[in-house]
Amino acid sequence: MTQLRDTIRVDPSRFAEPLEKVVLEFARENYEGIIDRDHGLIISVSSVDEIGIGKLIPGDGASYHEVIFTVLAYKPDVKEIIDGEVVETTDFGIFVRLGCIDGLVHLSQVADDFFSYDARQSALIGKESGRLIKTQDKVRARIIAVSLSKSSIRIGLTMRQAGLGLLTWIDEWTEQLEANEE
Repeated sequence: MTQLRDTIRVDPSRFAEPLEKVVLEFARENYEGIIDRDHGLIISVSSVDEIGIGKLIPGDGASYHEVIFTVLAYKPDVKEIIDGEVVETTDFGIFVRLGCIDGLVHLSQVADDFFSYDARQSALIGKESGRLIKTQDKVRARIIAVSLSKSSIRIGLTMRQAGLGLLTWIDEWTEQLEANEE
């Protein structure tokens, strides 16, 4: 959650409506779903916190208000560890749902094994381990690349480090560590 500040134009045809309602509607229409370099993806505008006194500009019947409003935004950070769900498997990797955005784990970043795509099973299969990755699997990954543009956010992920991968793999790895300590 973060606060943003903007000047919002209220058209004269909307003067009879409650000002907070008009400002909130404008903020939602103009901010929700946009990608901002500083804040990432603005998911929703939750509230209008302050509305300044309206100013009139000669030649325009509208009022202009300095407004502060609260938004829910997500900006992925490099090195951030995330939990997600596999939503698609392809011949070049898997797409993982990170809530409101999908990230890509390239084949080379799945694990320390050679993975290939099996179209019949719509899954990735490890050559040496025989491990399978398919849609709806729960995974833990680390963000290794973030690319922001005005229209998209691209996220590169890795699962090749200790403590990352399918959650079932992590459980197996943890059990092995505990068994070795005994």
